[in-house]
Amino acid sequence: MKTGARSRLQSPHVWAFTTYFAEGFPYTLIRIVSSVFFRDLRVSLEAIGLTSLFGIPWVLKFLWGPQIDEYGTKRRWMLFFQFLLGVMAIVVAFLTTAPSGVKLIAVILFIGSFIAATHDMAIDGYYMEALDESGQAKFVGYRVMAYRIAMMTGTGVVVTIGATLGWFASYLASGVLLFSLTLYHVAFLPRAEKEKKPFQDLLKLFLEGRSLVILVIAIPSIIGLFAFREEILKAAAGVPFLVRIRFSGWVGIGLVVALIFLAAFREKIKRLLLGDGESFYARAFMAYMDRDRMVVVLAFVIFMRTGESLLSSMVSPFMVDLGIKVHYGWISGGIGLPFSILGAMAGGWMISAYSLGRTIWPFLLAQNLTNLVYMALALSLEPYLAVNTGAQELTPIGSGNLFLVALVHAFDQFAGGLGTSVLVTFLMRTCLPDFKAAHFAIGTGLMNLSGVLAGAAGGFLAQRLGYGYFFGLSFVASIPGMALIPLVPFLHMEKRGSSLRDQRE
Repeated sequence: MKTGARSRLQSPHVWAFTTYFAEGFPYTLIRIVSSVFFRDLRVSLEAIGLTSLFGIPWVLKFLWGPQIDEYGTKRRWMLFFQFLLGVMAIVVAFLTTAPSGVKLIAVILFIGSFIAATHDMAIDGYYMEALDESGQAKFVGYRVMAYRIAMMTGTGVVVTIGATLGWFASYLASGVLLFSLTLYHVAFLPRAEKEKKPFQDLLKLFLEGRSLVILVIAIPSIIGLFAFREEILKAAAGVPFLVRIRFSGWVGIGLVVALIFLAAFREKIKRLLLGDGESFYARAFMAYMDRDRMVVVLAFVIFMRTGESLLSSMVSPFMVDLGIKVHYGWISGGIGLPFSILGAMAGGWMISAYSLGRTIWPFLLAQNLTNLVYMALALSLEPYLAVNTGAQELTPIGSGNLFLVALVHAFDQFAGGLGTSVLVTFLMRTCLPDFKAAHFAIGTGLMNLSGVLAGAAGGFLAQRLGYGYFFGLSFVASIPGMALIPLVPFLHMEKRGSSLRDQRE
């Protein structure tokens, strides 16, 4: 192959797209497409509800993130697990024709969720190894675009193939696509880092028995806590608000409590855990908190999207109660998705051009002003909400109002894309060079807490206040995050780390 063509295929413009497509596609297969597949095979709704177990690894991935930093390279982890995901899809394809293949498929997808979550961390870590901070910000839009296109491919193309040609063809095509991506990445994905410890050392450590025993104990315990979470919470507290918190929320709460504990007693814990200097796992977590103002960082990561999370939790019910559920599909997919991608790409470019410190204020303000715009929309359309909520025969809101709703949703998604670019860039800034995968996994784990607040409190507050005043309250909830900006570190940093060009020279 000519040097020019090979250089183009190795460009971040290409691999930033293909790697994040490869990240979003398995997630969609496991978390979203699987529920359609199981229901099509007449699996009960109760059993399909248990597929939420597939999301556990994405919540807990920070626990084994340090291993990705310590052993092998991110590129090798990515390629190995990408290949396994292709194998998973092919195996599922052949089991779709087996008489009793459904239960086996569920087990394989659960195992595959651990593979996919690990694959995600490897891709995130590779992205931060391969690009300097300016490049990371510049290509954040490509990441969002690729991930969203992967989700559309799963929910659109894969489901359509399953519904028309059968699920064997659907999962077989998915496996072929994943193998194709793996072959491309083997051939053209640049080598961006040096190996710290051989990957074989991790296998030896695992086979020694201690890690295996921990895994055997931990996984059933996690599943048990998830399966009986409501009974446990009712017995312990009897507080309905707590019962509504999802499993991912409790994991996020546990993570932030543990990190605050580390910050408060870091010197004593450091001496206790790092006495031998050999525990990479302990060093990864200690290193995250052993910096100035990290408690402020934790608060900022949690609160910067609280208002947006509250808003997004009630947008879909708002559309339904407004009487435009038949229009929500094209508003969300045809208008919301493109504007979300445009927002993320514009945000990444502007952060790269003008720095995170200069853009964080206007981007977060735009993201949170959406709440006030929705408040004005809901209050102006209050008569339609009153007559259409729960009604069998709907009163049309008119083409002018429908256009206004679409316009507000477009602004919401564009501003949300700007906010996403800020959050992703900031989380990457919090990652130390030796612990990129682990620290990014910790940061994304903390993001769950905004969703906890929205999931537990959003419906209750909207029911009591009405949509208009609820959206206004969601803006108030965004103020603490914006107020923390002057205190937050990592906003004005000199470029550090090495780029691909630097490593090749």
